[in-house]
Amino acid sequence: MNKLYKYKNIVIDTLFIFIGCFIASLGVNLFLSHAKLLSGGATGIALILEYTVGLPSGIIVFILNLPLLLLSYKKLNKDFTIYTTIGMTSLSLSLILTKPFKNIIYVNDILLYCIYGGVLCGIGYGLVFLRNGSTGGTDVITMLIRKKYSNFNIGSLGFALNCIIIVIGALIFGLPQALYTLISLFTQSVVLDKMLKGFNTKKLLLILTGKEQEIINYVITDLHRGITSLLAEGEYTHDRKKMLYCIVTSRQMIELQTSIHNIDPSAFITIVDISEVRGKGFRNI
Repeated sequence: MNKLYKYKNIVIDTLFIFIGCFIASLGVNLFLSHAKLLSGGATGIALILEYTVGLPSGIIVFILNLPLLLLSYKKLNKDFTIYTTIGMTSLSLSLILTKPFKNIIYVNDILLYCIYGGVLCGIGYGLVFLRNGSTGGTDVITMLIRKKYSNFNIGSLGFALNCIIIVIGALIFGLPQALYTLISLFTQSVVLDKMLKGFNTKKLLLILTGKEQEIINYVITDLHRGITSLLAEGEYTHDRKKMLYCIVTSRQMIELQTSIHNIDPSAFITIVDISEVRGKGFRNI
């Protein structure tokens, strides 16, 4: 059963990673490359080579990632390498598949290209990261450095690498293109952040009820979630009772709230938003 669950997750992860890469590649080919703008990481390097020597960015991304995959296989864990291989292959294939769509959209406004390109890339990469995926490139480099230097700031390294790509782009294509690329990358980061925080939002429920055991049984048996009892004392009545502490997804929160009121209509429930949960039973959705 555990193996079946694992394989099912891998299939779902692969599907989401491919869809995410396909959306990101639409952002690149429909918008960014149309205006000769750059992206971050290996895709940004691939776009520079595509603009200058005419090699397809999808093929360049694949070639650039091959030595990094080898390093990942030797130095990093197996799961990260597998998901990086899936993400890198999906991105390369998607960039090739969406290349013929390049001239479908045409507007005489470079600002629109950089904004919409950034939005689509942010959505696409957000789906990839939500399923613990990676598109290779700078992700592998940062993970390798982080393994050797545990206190190294990964965000700073990623920012520095992207700055180098933008500077190279400015020298080749001019300062305006580099500045528009910065707008695109900023848009991408904002959308990506919203994607990750939005989908990862969990709910913390603090429950005071006279029917603790019935609710505990429901959470464990029907929702398949953990629940913790905390000893609480009312300062007005000085009555002591269990306060139930439970973290669920947003969808499960509605179901749980309804069930609690069906079990005990007088139950007191406090609901708190949580942006991130790490631990057994929770993973990116």
